[in-house]
Amino acid sequence: MKTTKKVSSRMGVVNELFGFLWARKLWWLIPMVMVLVVFGLLLVFAQASGIAPFIYTLF
Repeated sequence: MKTTKKVSSRMGVVNELFGFLWARKLWWLIPMVMVLVVFGLLLVFAQASGIAPFIYTLF
């Protein structure tokens, strides 16, 4: 239950960020933010799982 609430609250923050960018007509920043989020997720998965050697070969 706790993890579900944490994930949903974080997704709310991401949705709010994208809504802000869209409302301010900063839609051109959305691809850059998405790339940063993907790299952040890659770093998290690289530290917390057994697939780290495979991710490190990408860089």
